[in-house]
Amino acid sequence: MNSGTVARRIFLKKLAGISALYSLSVPFKNSLAAAQISLTDVRVSQSNLEHTRVVFDLSGEIDHSLFTLEAPDRVVIDLKDVAKNAALISEQNSTELLKGIRSAVRKNDDLRIVLDLNGRVRPRSFILQPDGQLGYRLVVDMHATQLSPTPIKTSQQERHVRKNKNFVIAIDAGHGGKDPGAVGHKGTKEKDVTLALAHKLKTMINQTDGLQAVLTRDTDRFVALRHRVEKARKNQADLFVSIHADAFESPKVEGASVYALSLNGASSEAARWIAEKENASDLMGGISLDDKDDLIASVLLDLSQTATIQDSLELGSDVLSHLGKVGKLNKDSVQQAGFAVLKAPDMPSILIETAFISNPKEERRLSSPKHQHKIASAIFSGIQSHMKNQLS
Repeated sequence: MNSGTVARRIFLKKLAGISALYSLSVPFKNSLAAAQISLTDVRVSQSNLEHTRVVFDLSGEIDHSLFTLEAPDRVVIDLKDVAKNAALISEQNSTELLKGIRSAVRKNDDLRIVLDLNGRVRPRSFILQPDGQLGYRLVVDMHATQLSPTPIKTSQQERHVRKNKNFVIAIDAGHGGKDPGAVGHKGTKEKDVTLALAHKLKTMINQTDGLQAVLTRDTDRFVALRHRVEKARKNQADLFVSIHADAFESPKVEGASVYALSLNGASSEAARWIAEKENASDLMGGISLDDKDDLIASVLLDLSQTATIQDSLELGSDVLSHLGKVGKLNKDSVQQAGFAVLKAPDMPSILIETAFISNPKEERRLSSPKHQHKIASAIFSGIQSHMKNQLS
């Protein structure tokens, strides 16, 4: 799955009465007032070099559609039955991503707005209902996938280059200590296999310039699931990879699988983050939730989690394709579930079931240092492919 595929996905999710609709080409259908609606203001903000938000203040509820164009890069927004104040649109509204804003009337009563860009972006849009002194608002969030004319990088990689900081990959060895995980017929414990794999993967990552590995546990000890994610975030990890070995009642079941967070899991986690937002001031690239009401916080988290899940699915797909070269696959596509260790809203995360320890043949292979090296190498190759794909 590449970034273009993800950018065309449509996500519809309602949080606390807000319809947060993510669309790149499909019109938004709402009831319209009889009179033409006015665009009364345009506000542009930049939270960091990879994120720009444009807010359009409107006198009423609207229908709108949004799509992207290339050569040059643009985001095009069509507003149905909307009139504008000509002074509102100008090239003075610029950020690292946004060159300027222009508009034109189309089909007599509709307004087309063009956001001219410095590079490719992944846009998301949603409507906010009136709230106190603020009326209807159309919000367009743009996240960089590449910037020009600077060298093309993923937004995460670029951020760390500016900070002179390595790209950090958190490796989570499943289970540990009092929790052995699954146990094979020969007594092989999942916790031992995952720790051995984690150490091998760590070595490969740390031997690569610009990359750094962080282990959530480096010995045979128990670490609570939440603490694993907290350690990764404390170390400013850019990716989170949790390693496991599957088990089933039938010894014949075999093969590897990869999981990303499900949308349902993201929804329940958003509520937890909002409840604890006083302790989550560094979420979403520096956007604090401390001064946001629950409604706005839920929208911000929803946007962040949706983008993170898509990045996780892309990462998982790349890892899965390489795992298929060293062994059988139990599932040939990335699965989604509500695993607790995958729920950080700002960090692409995957959980890898490397093989079935309950299968005698796979238990033997999991116990072999030579095969462990092959699995770790496949995971690392998948991570490298993911990073390369993000640059293309």
